[in-house]
Amino acid sequence: MLVAVERFDLRIRSVHSLKQKRHVVKTLSAALRQRFGVTVAEVDHHDLWQRATIAVAAVGHEEFHLRRVLHEVEKLVDRWADVEVIDSELSVLDPDD
Repeated sequence: MLVAVERFDLRIRSVHSLKQKRHVVKTLSAALRQRFGVTVAEVDHHDLWQRATIAVAAVGHEEFHLRRVLHEVEKLVDRWADVEVIDSELSVLDPDD
């Protein structure tokens, strides 16, 4: 079993409050969960209204498949109108190591 985790550091455009930020993050997270069956969590910048860091995780048996899924996740996040990707980092982990 392998675990793939990708961290996205995001700038959230056109928001002026934490409430608006939460709406953008929740909408993006729900779309990722529904479309790709991944787990999503906001992991940093909780108190900043124009920044967010989300982590997206997937579990599977083949690294190729996990990388392909997270590549599709990247494409959706890149196209999401309300956010700009500042940085992203992908890690594939084998819990048995």
